[in-house]
Amino acid sequence: MESKILEASSRVDGRIQTIKGALETPLELGATWFSDMHQNLLSLIDELGLEKYPQYSKGTSLFQTKSFKPPQQFFVPESENPSYRLKSGTQKLINTLAQKLPSKNIRLNTKVVGITEFNSDLIVLTSNGEKLYADKVILCLPPQLVGLKMKFSPELPDSISELLPSVQTWMAGAIKFVLEHEEPFWRNKGFSGMLYSHSGIVTEMYDHTNFEQNKFGFTGFLNGGAVSYLQEVRKEFVLCENQMIQRPHQNNGHSSLQDSYMNGKLLFSGTETATEFGGYMEGAVISALKIAEKLSSN
Repeated sequence: MESKILEASSRVDGRIQTIKGALETPLELGATWFSDMHQNLLSLIDELGLEKYPQYSKGTSLFQTKSFKPPQQFFVPESENPSYRLKSGTQKLINTLAQKLPSKNIRLNTKVVGITEFNSDLIVLTSNGEKLYADKVILCLPPQLVGLKMKFSPELPDSISELLPSVQTWMAGAIKFVLEHEEPFWRNKGFSGMLYSHSGIVTEMYDHTNFEQNKFGFTGFLNGGAVSYLQEVRKEFVLCENQMIQRPHQNNGHSSLQDSYMNGKLLFSGTETATEFGGYMEGAVISALKIAEKLSSN
């Protein structure tokens, strides 16, 4: 059975994206960290022959409680159970997986807007009017986007169609930033690069040096109010669309996302559908493994 990947954007990485700055520093715009708890992801990394390394945390860190007070300094011993990053960037994981498929089976800039059941097949309708036939369709995009952007014929049951728009897309409200520097001046002065703040635009910041330790920078998150700033002020910071207010991981792993629809031909996958580690890369791997198990049992 031949599989095809239809991707609405111009790249296959989704919420994983590694870019290179002007100084050639690998900078993570999306998913970055994982840990020893994420055993399925670690197994995949090993299977693909990729290499992980611990997040740098050595030295003095900073915590700012109020804008008119200098930040407090604190020291946290290097963890025996650190967070990890992937050598060459998280996108290396996606690129390695994509190389295992024929390039003709990955179609970029192909936005799916509707799915219709027709006899024993599903008809997948794209935004340019193209119709593709499939015996099974697996939706891997965030469930909220499915509920807001796709039409189904016949309509899905109320239990799932009413649920989809309310499934929180993990990190949808986050505003991430990256910086690069020619030298690791913070390391040279005994600082870890970690900063936490209750005031100002930056709420969290971390050392973002590469595996080889020859490219240096920071990554972190801005407070929610930064979304209203002009792009020139925030420079490379990403603007977020207005989102409905939701609790973290709201409806992630919901039982309705575990079911199949359209007589077993339509399934949901992706990290928000995972019953464990929803929102994390580990959740994405878990959901993929469960889908593979379902398909192999049919």
